[in-house]
Amino acid sequence: MTVPWDKRFEDVLRANLPLLEPGTGLAPDASLAALGLDSLQTVSLLVELEETYEVVVPDDALNAETFASPNSLWAQISALVSTSRSGAGQ
Repeated sequence: MTVPWDKRFEDVLRANLPLLEPGTGLAPDASLAALGLDSLQTVSLLVELEETYEVVVPDDALNAETFASPNSLWAQISALVSTSRSGAGQ
């Protein structure tokens, strides 16, 4: 299975999913809550992703849908990265 995200994203995500066994595949549509992502882990994950990708997740994206699965979270992060890169040259 090919995942749509980069290794940094998966490394940060895995570090915040206490119920995901090491070496286990991470499906794009896996439930992050079922893998142990609780409210405290969500804050930690958010901070790590913002620092890793040098983006700020807007308040309106801080919702259950964004943090539902790796795919939904990556969609938000990758969109912010794209926007950041396109705006950097302006």
